[in-house]
Amino acid sequence: MKIILKYFPNLTEIQIEQFGKLEALYKFWNEQINVISRKDIDEIYTHHVLHSLGIAKVQGFLPNSKVLDIGTGGGFPGIPLAILFPETEFYLVDSIGKKIKVVNEVVADLGLTNVKAEHKRAELVNEEFDFIVSRAVTNMDDFVKWTKGKIAKKQRHELKNGILYLKGGDLTEELQNFPKATQYNLTDFFDDAFFETKKVVHIPLKKR
Repeated sequence: MKIILKYFPNLTEIQIEQFGKLEALYKFWNEQINVISRKDIDEIYTHHVLHSLGIAKVQGFLPNSKVLDIGTGGGFPGIPLAILFPETEFYLVDSIGKKIKVVNEVVADLGLTNVKAEHKRAELVNEEFDFIVSRAVTNMDDFVKWTKGKIAKKQRHELKNGILYLKGGDLTEELQNFPKATQYNLTDFFDDAFFETKKVVHIPLKKR
């Protein structure tokens, strides 16, 4: 939890309490339904929570904006972002039902009122969002196809509406079809060694 406060020192008491509950909640639910690898669970604040919040270092979300988290798994990056931006609406979807069960239990225990989570394939989501976030669920070509028709036309943020994607490694080949993509190195924001190859990729998308 200290590492969250190191990089996000202006949290409210409620946010500190909510972030503080995450480790115990995920350790409990991971025993029932494995959503985080066993070796990672002890590093949840760095490898999962702070990693998710890397998106917030690239773009903060305005009140009443809408964010879709595709392939949320156990709720990352959606749940940490929902704690940080309580006035933004988050819709978390995953094609694996038992993972969404964990997400809904964590959301309920934290008292988050700005999160809706459903067992649903991304292609079946029929709404529009300012941003679509995710954490390395598939290659970018396929991911962009999943987002078709889901980007709102009205621009409200500094970055253009589109995708904010957490991914690591050399993305040159994967992003060759997306000349407007911008890569943000998480080492510019976090000094932990875990983030050495980690990035946030922004791809602006027009409504189509």
